[in-house]
Amino acid sequence: MNRVLTAIGLVLVAAYLVFWAPQPVFLAAATLMSLLCYREYSDLVAGHGIQRPGIYGVLAGLLLFFLPHFALIGTTLLVMFAFVTALRADYLKDVLPQVACAFLGAFYTFGPWRFSADLRNFSVHLLFFALALNWAGDSIAYYVGRRFGKHRLAPLVSPKKSWEGAIASVAGSVLFGVLYLGYFLKTLPVWQVALMAVVANVAGQFGDLAESAIKRGAGVKDSGNLLPGHGGMLDRVDSSLFALPVIYAFYLVLVTKH
Repeated sequence: MNRVLTAIGLVLVAAYLVFWAPQPVFLAAATLMSLLCYREYSDLVAGHGIQRPGIYGVLAGLLLFFLPHFALIGTTLLVMFAFVTALRADYLKDVLPQVACAFLGAFYTFGPWRFSADLRNFSVHLLFFALALNWAGDSIAYYVGRRFGKHRLAPLVSPKKSWEGAIASVAGSVLFGVLYLGYFLKTLPVWQVALMAVVANVAGQFGDLAESAIKRGAGVKDSGNLLPGHGGMLDRVDSSLFALPVIYAFYLVLVTKH
C-alpha cells in the first residue's frame, strides 16, 4: 500500500510541477531534486570506500544549474580549489577519487535537471514526454519480461532484466511518444518522435543499469529510504537522469536548428 500511495503522490507532484507550477517554483523543485540526488550519490560513493564528496561538487552543480554559460570557467576553478584543499588529506590516495567523484556527481545529479528547465521552456509536453517515456516503457517491460524474458540483459548488474523486456520497453516508449506528442505537439514529424523515443529510452535503460552498478558496488539495494516502498530518489529518477540530456540534445540539434 505504501508503494502505491507513494507512486500516486509522486505522479501528482510531478504533474503539478511540469504543467502548472510557476517557473520559480519549478526551478526551486528542480534544485531540491538535484540536491537530494547528490546526497544519495554521496552516500553511495562512501559505500565504495571513497571519502564522501565535499562542498565543491555541490557548488559546481549549482553553477551548472543557475549559470550554465559560466560553467566551464567556474567548474575549472572549483576543480583547482578542490585539489588544493584535498592535499590536506591524511591519505594521499584519497585525493584523486574524492575530487573526481565530487565533480562527476555534479554533472550526474545537477546537469539533467538544468536540462529539464530548458525543456520546459521549449514545451511542458516535451518535458513530460522526457520524464514519462521510461515510466511507460518500464511498465510494459515488467509484464513482458516476466512472461517472456529468457535472455539476461546484464546478469551481473541487474539479474532480473532481460533482452525481451528491454525491447518491449523501447516499443512502449515509442508508442507513448507517438500518441502523446502526436496529439500535443503536432508540429513534430512522427519519425522524429519515434527516433527520439528510441534513443532516449535506450539512454534511460543505461541510466538504470549505471545506478544499479553503483549500488551493487556500494553493497546496497536502494540509494536511500526517502520514498516509502520505492527506496531513494535516485532509484526513481535514474532513467530520467540519462534521458533528459538526450532529449534536450536531440530537440536542440534536430528540431530547433531546422
